[in-house]
Amino acid sequence: MSLNQIERAQGLRVRSTQDLWAGVFMIVFAGVAVIMAWDLPMGSLRQIGAGMLPKSIATICGALGVVLALSSLRFHGEALTPWSWRAVVHVLGGTVLFALAIRGFDLGPIHVPSLGLVIAGPLVVLFSGMAASDRSLKELVIFAAVMTFGCALLFKYGLGLPIPLAPWLLGI
Repeated sequence: MSLNQIERAQGLRVRSTQDLWAGVFMIVFAGVAVIMAWDLPMGSLRQIGAGMLPKSIATICGALGVVLALSSLRFHGEALTPWSWRAVVHVLGGTVLFALAIRGFDLGPIHVPSLGLVIAGPLVVLFSGMAASDRSLKELVIFAAVMTFGCALLFKYGLGLPIPLAPWLLGI
């Protein structure tokens, strides 16, 4: 009996759970996007409405999700691995930490001033970088310095956005 006959005899079965769940996620994501953009007018190709882009992208994502889910029945792939909660906590926590540090905040009697991009940039890179266990502190510090310098050049000077760099030190 050949390998193709054996596979046909087994019928449809999931060969790649990772691809299946990625496809299901994309289909659900596309469905939510279409529902949220339902009231927006589509317009026409001559005069594009506000709903044309989100609905089109959602449709494309949904179609690719169907293709991905169906390919999980045909092609062998990786099994679904459990979540790395360490990564989730550090990446989402880094985002929250950046938002709080860049502009400052008040929490009752506690007042944290705006730290600016000079502090918030390296802080988010170092905190989020702890999500990966294969990175050294030296690599993260170098990456944080380069990213902060690049972001300051791009956002403050290149695009002219009102992002505070170091209001506690330089007043800018």
